[in-house]
Amino acid sequence: MAITQLSQLDLRSLKPPGNYHPSPVAWEDHVFYFLLIDRFSDNNEAGYMDIAGITVTTGSSSVFTPADSRNAIQNKADAAEWRAAGGKYVGGNLKGLTSKIGYLKRMGITAIWVSPVLKQVHFQETYHGYGIQDFLQVNPQFGTDQDFKDLVKIAHDHGIYVILDIILNHVGDIFSYDPTRQPNYQTDSHFDPRWDRNPYPVLGFNDPAGNPTIPFVRTDPANPAGFPDQNGAIWPVEFQNPGYYTQKGRITNFDYDPEFREGDFFDLKDVNHGAGDVDTYLPSQALQDLAEVYKYWIAFADIDGFRIDTVKHMDLGATRFFTSAMHEFAQSIGKDNLLLTGEITGGREFAFNTMQLTGLNAALGIADIPGKLEFLVKGVSDPNEYFSLFRNSELIGKGTHTWFRNKVVTFFNDHDQVGRDPKERFCANPSHAKLVLNALALNVATLGIPCIYYGTEQRFNGHGGGDGGDRYIREAMFGGSFGSYESEGVHFFDEDSPVYQELAKIIQFRKDNAALRRGRQYLRPISGDGQHFGLPTLLGGQIHSIVPWSRILSETEILLAINTDPDNAKTAWVTVDNSLHKQGNVLTCLYSTDPGQIGTQVQLEPRNGLSVQLTVSAAGFVVFG
Repeated sequence: MAITQLSQLDLRSLKPPGNYHPSPVAWEDHVFYFLLIDRFSDNNEAGYMDIAGITVTTGSSSVFTPADSRNAIQNKADAAEWRAAGGKYVGGNLKGLTSKIGYLKRMGITAIWVSPVLKQVHFQETYHGYGIQDFLQVNPQFGTDQDFKDLVKIAHDHGIYVILDIILNHVGDIFSYDPTRQPNYQTDSHFDPRWDRNPYPVLGFNDPAGNPTIPFVRTDPANPAGFPDQNGAIWPVEFQNPGYYTQKGRITNFDYDPEFREGDFFDLKDVNHGAGDVDTYLPSQALQDLAEVYKYWIAFADIDGFRIDTVKHMDLGATRFFTSAMHEFAQSIGKDNLLLTGEITGGREFAFNTMQLTGLNAALGIADIPGKLEFLVKGVSDPNEYFSLFRNSELIGKGTHTWFRNKVVTFFNDHDQVGRDPKERFCANPSHAKLVLNALALNVATLGIPCIYYGTEQRFNGHGGGDGGDRYIREAMFGGSFGSYESEGVHFFDEDSPVYQELAKIIQFRKDNAALRRGRQYLRPISGDGQHFGLPTLLGGQIHSIVPWSRILSETEILLAINTDPDNAKTAWVTVDNSLHKQGNVLTCLYSTDPGQIGTQVQLEPRNGLSVQLTVSAAGFVVFG
């Protein structure tokens, strides 16, 4: 039976027979993988390997081959149907994700960031999970509460942590504003007001069909028979308090304060968190109840952290209250390093100031990192624009030797891509597919907590279509109706694919070398003639060159380099740390996308201090140590 009231919760009774799964010592030691449950697996694929490495032969979909590309769009009608499918649920579920733990583990993934799992409003296709209607029930489209608990247990049993995507800023489209009480009302039945400082009157909570037929008041919990349909309004019942919502209409200016904090996120209704500055904040009952909700999910499912959506749209005091409540609760049950990472748009300075003031552990690199990483690899931005994001942080008054190794989650191909129009994946242009492993290598082997956006390891080609771009970078991994490469009926759990296999090697190398997880990081100067050195930089808007960097931990230096030229090998002198090496010493190739290079050696020569001459194959990646 679904829980309908917070007062029904007894968190102490949820303790598992043993202890809760402990937190890791350091999150930067781990490699994350983000996925949308609806788009990952429906547990009906054939020809993939299960957790034990045994090939599953039953299932309705086979593995994708190049011949399957565009099989869903043979004519205009098919193409329209394929596009429409991308805006709806396509069938991924929790059991499907559980069945692919082996696929993730063999890739080297040690933490999965799972899209929101909670029940959504009944009348919309919010497959992405950001339109919550019931905070204490798993979305039936994805499975049951027990399915979620089972997923976490099996992930833990195989060395994988689970981070849940959650939403505090808003709920789903749970009520409708009253158009009849507006000055300019004519005949429209739908009223979509924009924020203008003042609350709007509300017609009622929305029923399962999306009509505001439920009174905008709290249901009497003493009379269960009088409860409205549990697919309507919002649950648990405490959230049926009108005072829990700002009721000020949608945001149109996402950079105007207080509009972006008080307004609805499109049709998703804004929660009233409280009032006051960060040090004297008075949390609302709504915020306190949200804290109880997410304590419940920690206790019930044994999850290891949260990714908090739309932190920019919350008061700093509200975020601080929530992070403090979560950390204290987690520590009380033995999860001493619960991860709380926030989606903080608005630039690096805003993100790090927010973390400093609120106690968030890390921020997603939404504003700067994904684009700079992607365009560096494609050879159209200065490498130093990416590497400088991680150090010299005068932003937090720490001088010039602060390194953000555990304060940012780095990834690309993500479905936010703030400011990008159209949104598209790295491989949307086929000419870039050669370089995607380099982007993954840069992501995994530079500072930060690396996160792989699902499908990147299979060269997904999602591209903006101009008619709702998010869907095109949310393709299905399984054999549903909206696969990548405009496909349907085939899945992408192909462990023989070259990018998957090489990425697994790179992640293993990272695991085996502490310098790649925790070391300092330096973009290295290069030279063509061995005499004139400088950082790799754009020339005429393009850089087809070796881009080298070092990771240094104590007395260990690992030298890494990518080649941004997709078609030609490149050779350059590369400077290394003068204090850690001596003239005549050699560095050995520990990894290369050219297998014949592994084990070869290069000698250090007295050039620009000390340098070695590296050759990197077209679109190649090398590691020397």
